Amino acid sequence: HVQLVESGGGSVQAGGSLRLSCTASGYTLPLYMAWFRRIPGQGREGVAAIGGDGSTNYLEDVQGRFIISRENGKNIVTLEMNALKPEDTATYYCAADLVTDVPSLVETQYYYWGQGTQVTVSS
Repeated sequence: HVQLVESGGGSVQAGGSLRLSCTASGYTLPLYMAWFRRIPGQGREGVAAIGGDGSTNYLEDVQGRFIISRENGKNIVTLEMNALKPEDTATYYCAADLVTDVPSLVETQYYYWGQGTQVTVSS
């Protein structure tokens, strides 16, 4: 049974940076892992994903600002968020699955989810 524990998040002014981390336990082989976010009143939106081979996929709006990375050989994934904007304010969720075709940004591709961590960007 895979469990996801998120850390990081918080409050920052526009233009600042934050780092989110997600540690997956309960599975030794590389997982497909991703970060999603939910703005109140909206559905979850895929932000960045990484495959077991290190391949990545990004939401167009965060391309060039956010970087997803994995610690070598581990199911520990970090999301570096730079040049943050007020519209990045959301609850961010870590997600994981054993198999997907590609590092997917589609919510239904992931079975395991973290509890979420709040990111607030003020103008």
